[in-house]
Amino acid sequence: MYISRHIETTIEKMFSAFPSVLVTGPRQVGKSTLLFNKFAGMKYVSLDDPLQLLALKQDPIGYFKLRGTPLIVDEVQRVPECFAVFKHMIDRDRRAGMYLLTGSQRFELMKGVSESLAGRIGVVNMLGLSDREIYGDPFREPFLPTESYLLGRNSEIPCDLTELWKRIHRGSMPELYSNDRMEWERYYAAYVDTYIERDVKQLSAVGDTLVFARFMVVLASRTGELLNEAALAREVGVDNKTIKSWLSILQASGVIYLLRPFSLNIGKRVVKAPKLYFTDTGLVAYLCRWFTPETLANGAMSGAVYETFIVSEVIKSYFNAGKEPDIYYFRNTDGQEVDLLFYRDGTLYPAEIKKTSSPNIKDVKHFKALASSFPAVKIGEGGVICNADDLLPLGDGVKIIPFTYI
Repeated sequence: MYISRHIETTIEKMFSAFPSVLVTGPRQVGKSTLLFNKFAGMKYVSLDDPLQLLALKQDPIGYFKLRGTPLIVDEVQRVPECFAVFKHMIDRDRRAGMYLLTGSQRFELMKGVSESLAGRIGVVNMLGLSDREIYGDPFREPFLPTESYLLGRNSEIPCDLTELWKRIHRGSMPELYSNDRMEWERYYAAYVDTYIERDVKQLSAVGDTLVFARFMVVLASRTGELLNEAALAREVGVDNKTIKSWLSILQASGVIYLLRPFSLNIGKRVVKAPKLYFTDTGLVAYLCRWFTPETLANGAMSGAVYETFIVSEVIKSYFNAGKEPDIYYFRNTDGQEVDLLFYRDGTLYPAEIKKTSSPNIKDVKHFKALASSFPAVKIGEGGVICNADDLLPLGDGVKIIPFTYI
């Protein structure tokens, strides 16, 4: 069963404007399946196929001449030199809708794009299923904690906490929703094994894959926290340089997202380390050995995993609309912190994330620190994203925002 993806509209618009479009994102989030279903009539080649790979390497230009356009090319990161060939083919006959490309290693892909296809390609970032997609909610706007957004948000997502924790635990991989026979633990065990054997080894000379697997487990236990590379190095037993390299691998393949602190170069009082989030909560649950939704919901990591889920849903709302999320967090050396800041048109919109059904005004007490920390920036509307059933005022212009409104 194919679950319709909101990002389809973004890809269609880009393909009608650019000669080529690159769909990039973590392994198994449904990139190939989307293209198969939405562009079923197009010719397709996968560079995972050894015979296709051999023929391409022997005569790249001849290979693509024989296939013509429009053409879907899957796993394009396996042959980085393809980008120079695409440039040649596009410049010979430039028109919209020639090549649809997919790949799961963003940094290597973007290097090829910037060097060869600047101005000739649209790039779309894709993550796993969003709540909107799972429930068939047609709303497409990226999240913003403003009255205009919230009043236009007629959510079709149920505000059921038992179901919420089932989704958080299950994760966002399409295979786990389209295939009822797929066992959760077996799926993620195979996912981690395939990821390390293919993506990790291709991106870096990782000598001991068992140590890298331990690194992933340690990192998953810190989702939702400030990134501390030195502490990671001590716990995993490798040097800081290795930690930096391994973090870049996880970023490159879309497994983690580093949320930057908001700063206007105002000095040293604002914490400068990013916050770490996994993009799939099911992977976090598997790596940290939370085997049921109930143990996850009541465990020591429930708050961090809940926050990770909310942040990942926010990011998906932007990616699916074809936009880069202009989001940050705030924390100063006095310990004042705001979970999310949305920066738009010179205005900061703050949001706090709380795993509660009844937030209070104390939950947003650090919103006031924003004005004194960033006097040149306008502070706009904000709210608390939580488990409440209804959208309600909390006072001081702050709103209670149910998670279903993301």
